[in-house]
Amino acid sequence: MPVCQPFDPDPRPARFAPPKGAVDTHFHVFGPADRYAYVPDRTYTPPEAPLSAYEHMLDTLGISRAVIIHPSVYGTDNSASLDAMRETRLDMRGIAVVDDTVSDAELRAMDEQGMRGVRVNLLFGGGVAFEAAERMARRIADLGWHLQLLIDISAFDELETRLKRLPVDTVIDHIGHMSTAKGVDHPAFATLMRLVDTGRTWVKLSGAYRITAEREAPYRDAEPFARALIDYNPERMVWATDWPHPFVQIPMPNDGALLDMLADWAPDEAVRNRILVDNPARLYGFSEVQESRPTPVNVHKGGQ
Repeated sequence: MPVCQPFDPDPRPARFAPPKGAVDTHFHVFGPADRYAYVPDRTYTPPEAPLSAYEHMLDTLGISRAVIIHPSVYGTDNSASLDAMRETRLDMRGIAVVDDTVSDAELRAMDEQGMRGVRVNLLFGGGVAFEAAERMARRIADLGWHLQLLIDISAFDELETRLKRLPVDTVIDHIGHMSTAKGVDHPAFATLMRLVDTGRTWVKLSGAYRITAEREAPYRDAEPFARALIDYNPERMVWATDWPHPFVQIPMPNDGALLDMLADWAPDEAVRNRILVDNPARLYGFSEVQESRPTPVNVHKGGQ
């Protein structure tokens, strides 16, 4: 299995200062390998990416809130993510990976530790199947959790029908993980827009380097997708770095450049602040930020 590139150890600030309460809604930690064992059927092997390096990166960007996403390489052993949540100085929430063997008591314990959802990986080895996720959705509904889907929206049949009948909200990773070559007119992107319109589906504005045909940021071919989603319903968009960018197939991006891209996608400060602060606070249960910000934007489309 391939070994991933290491993250850029020299992050630079973005060209704008994020507002107080901004959240990076998607990152992972990896290692040390002698403490946290990878599953044998993983798709990739990441180099070590410690919590301290991530905290340094967020310090550079000026962000102090984060959501750790349990990665596929650890299977359903959430120890690495739970330990990071206990050890961090950041204000942090998490998304777990579980299967049908998890007990209700374990789910409640993870909720108390700050977990707020379950991730379903339909791309890489080590994930759980969607059928199991449908069963899990019924179990996590009372906790107020959501399902997070790592999925290529153009390669999954009946996505709209299946998500609409779930009893929980859903979060779609990485702008839908569909190649930009397929264009914003692709039927799958129209499906994603309709799901956003329900008010129960959220989209992460992240991982543009996973769908681009370009090799360097700012990945201009991803911009029409991000702008279309933001224009359609900014209240269901959240932003993320996807640090330390595991299994990226092009040159490693700098995280400052990734935050700069959000300024291109959402040049209006009120819209951008909603994406960085208000939306993730509501989705993940962060406390309200007591700070004066620009007047809230009006929503063009989408449910409330």
